[in-house]
Amino acid sequence: MSVSRSTLAWAAASFLMLSIALAACVPEPGTSPAPQAADASPTRSADPTRSATPTPTLIPLPSDCRAMLTPGVLEQLGGIPLNDPALGSSGVQTDGSLVCIWGDPAAAGTALTTTISYASRGPALDMLNGLLAEGYKCYTPDGGTRCEKTWFSEPDLIPEGRTLFWRQDVLIDSSFRNLAPSGYTAAIVASIY
Repeated sequence: MSVSRSTLAWAAASFLMLSIALAACVPEPGTSPAPQAADASPTRSADPTRSATPTPTLIPLPSDCRAMLTPGVLEQLGGIPLNDPALGSSGVQTDGSLVCIWGDPAAAGTALTTTISYASRGPALDMLNGLLAEGYKCYTPDGGTRCEKTWFSEPDLIPEGRTLFWRQDVLIDSSFRNLAPSGYTAAIVASIY
């Protein structure tokens, strides 16, 4: 069987034209359409005002320093004054945070200050991780992250410390000097969550 030159030329030209035509149908790199999600519905339309990531609902912060504590913790605090103006700004702040200062201005060596505020996950966890380098012990109780450290002041050797607890964008930050009621932070955590 013999094939003529004109038939071979025609076949080569047809192949070349077909290749060029098919190449024109291939999209340019980076312009191909994104794959459809498995659960996408053809009747669903995009809403430009809606965000792809839902906004988390913030947990309400407490507004009463006594109400968030258990009777046992309040008993340990006894008659220690709460939020005496001589010790600084306390109570509900303009940003919604709560500052509780337990202490007697006449007893400068004894105080417990707690600030409860909102703190986003990234910055809060960065801060807590940074405390490890300062000798804080951190662990994960009650679905959150807790870091704490105690020491003795110089030269009078009064016990001092700080405890921080973060969960769901709420940070509880307590510093004490000679006043650390047992179960204090746990009571606050239980009242918030």
